[in-house]
Amino acid sequence: MTAYISRRFLQSFLVLIGVTVICFIMFQYMGDPVLALAGMDATQEQLEEAARLLGMDRPLYEKYILFLWRAVHGDLGISFMTKTPALGLVLKRMPATLELAVTAMLIATLVGGAVGVTASVKPHSLLTRLAMVGTLTGVALPTFFIGILSIYLFSILLGWFPPFGRGDVVEIGPWSTGLLTVSGWKHLILPAVTLGMFQLSMSTRVIRGEMMEVLAEDYIRTARAKGLSVLVVTVRHALKNALIPFVTIAGLQLGQLIAFSIVTETVFQWPGMGNLLLMSIGQSDQPVVITYIMVIALIFVFINLTVDILYCFLNPRITYA
Repeated sequence: MTAYISRRFLQSFLVLIGVTVICFIMFQYMGDPVLALAGMDATQEQLEEAARLLGMDRPLYEKYILFLWRAVHGDLGISFMTKTPALGLVLKRMPATLELAVTAMLIATLVGGAVGVTASVKPHSLLTRLAMVGTLTGVALPTFFIGILSIYLFSILLGWFPPFGRGDVVEIGPWSTGLLTVSGWKHLILPAVTLGMFQLSMSTRVIRGEMMEVLAEDYIRTARAKGLSVLVVTVRHALKNALIPFVTIAGLQLGQLIAFSIVTETVFQWPGMGNLLLMSIGQSDQPVVITYIMVIALIFVFINLTVDILYCFLNPRITYA
C-alpha cells in the first residue's frame, strides 16, 4: 500500500509539472504580455522594463525555470487589468466557488445516494419509475436552462429565493463565507441545486445500478437467509461494496463542479472563480487565466489522489502491484 501511495504522489507531481509547461507556453505565445503589462502607450524604456520584470529577455529554458520558481512561491504574475497579484484575485474568489461546489456535491451525493439505494431495493415501484424519469431529465437539460427556469419559478413567480448574488458574508480571517448568515443560505440554494442537478442524476443512476448488481450476489442471499433485516443487508453488506465505483465518480464530479461552475456562476452572478475566469478571458488577462488553470489543476490532482487513497480503505482486497 505504501508503494502504491508513493507512486500516486509521483504521478500527481508529474501531472502538475505538465500543467506548468502548458501554462508557460500559453503565457509565452498567447498575446503579448509585455505590451499588456506596460500598456498601449508605453515608451520603449517602459516596454524594456516590463520585459525585464516578466523575464522575457532571457533564454527559453531560463524563462521556464523562472516561471516555475515563481509559481512554487505563489507568484503567478500581475493582473493586466487590476495591476494586483493574479493569485490573490483567484484566491479571493475561491471561497464562493468552493462553498457552491461542495454544497452542490452534498446535495447530489446525499439525495442521489438515498434515491439510488431506495430505487435498487424497490426497482419496480411507481416512485422508482418517476425517479428514473427525473434523472433522465436532469441529465438531458443544460445547466443554463435549469438556472434560468429556477430563477423564473422560484424567484420571480414565487419569490422564495433571491435571483442573483451571494448575500451577506462573514469574514473569518482570509476566508469569506455566506454559510453563517440567513441571506447567504437563501442566495446559495438555487445555484447549488442548479449546479448539482446533473451530478444528482448521475449519482442516482450509478448507485442504483451498482446496488442492483451487488444485491444479486450470493453473499447477499446468504445474509437474507440468515434472517437479517432489509436495512442491515442493504446498508451493512451491499452499500459498502457498491460505493467503490461511486467514490471514483463522486471525486471526479467534485472537481468538475469546482472547475466548470462557470455557467452557473454567470447565470446567478455568483462572485466565484468561474465568473472571474470569464471576465479575464474577455479582457485577455493572461496571468489570471493561467493562475485559474493551475489552481484548478492542483485541486483536481488533490481530489484524485484522495480518491485513490480511499480505495485502500474501502476495499483492502484490491491489489496495487
